[in-house]
Amino acid sequence: MKMNVYIATGTFQYLKEIEERYPSELMVTMVNEDGALLLHETSTQTVFKEPSKYEVLATSGLIEKKGLVVINHIPVTEENRSLFEYRLKDIPRLLEKEMGLIAIRVLRPLSSNVYIILTIWDSQLTFENSKNLLDSTIEKGYEYVNHSNIFISAPYVSKYTIPADQKGSHD
Repeated sequence: MKMNVYIATGTFQYLKEIEERYPSELMVTMVNEDGALLLHETSTQTVFKEPSKYEVLATSGLIEKKGLVVINHIPVTEENRSLFEYRLKDIPRLLEKEMGLIAIRVLRPLSSNVYIILTIWDSQLTFENSKNLLDSTIEKGYEYVNHSNIFISAPYVSKYTIPADQKGSHD
């Protein structure tokens, strides 16, 4: 069964209300200093009106409503997508036994050119302890690809927390 991930942006309160309206769906609201995201993982349609759309290429672990979310955004040129995907499909298997890693998703963009490697960690400390392994594993995905033209723009990382409370404080 093909799984998709849909991501919507907005205020924490607005997105949390959507999440609470659909308790049977796997939705997780996360927040950082710049705003909030609502992630919806499903094999069916999403309830979002205009989300970013992704197909799950590789996966490990279950998404829980807790933890630190680290999102690697990787904008890849059209001609390098197949090779890039082939090189990234083993990332969950390589990382799944890492201490503190709750879940990982390798996501193919369906509405843009930005791939996402999403990891959820039980704490900032376990992420920091595993950061070098995560970075080197992702870089192996680029290893045999022509670096001069793989990226449309520079890859970047964003971090979010999944707050335990309903107010969305991220500290």
